[in-house]
Amino acid sequence: MKTFKLFPMLAAAVLLAVSSSKVIAADTGKEVTLTGNAVCAKCVLHETKTCQNVLQVQQDGKTVNYYLVQNDVSKGFHDQICTTGGEKATVTGTVSEKDGKEIMTASKIEPVK
Repeated sequence: MKTFKLFPMLAAAVLLAVSSSKVIAADTGKEVTLTGNAVCAKCVLHETKTCQNVLQVQQDGKTVNYYLVQNDVSKGFHDQICTTGGEKATVTGTVSEKDGKEIMTASKIEPVK
């Protein structure tokens, strides 16, 4: 009887650990490296009123948009993607979530050759 009651609690704990692993990684400020298509949110995606870099990454069969924070790194790369339709790039930085969007603070951006 104790085993029967223990199983749902164990299943819930595993589910919680898996679903919160992304939040925990974001809280620690751990840098990740993602590769995808870098595009302009204004000129290519028509989602914002001002230019902003977005890294589009294929994950689990769908496109995930990572909106890059405006800093010196992202501004320095913007001319390469604005109005050109984008460029394949590898971005290193920290990821967080805000208002249901993935936000990335880039520390390095390199074009993929």
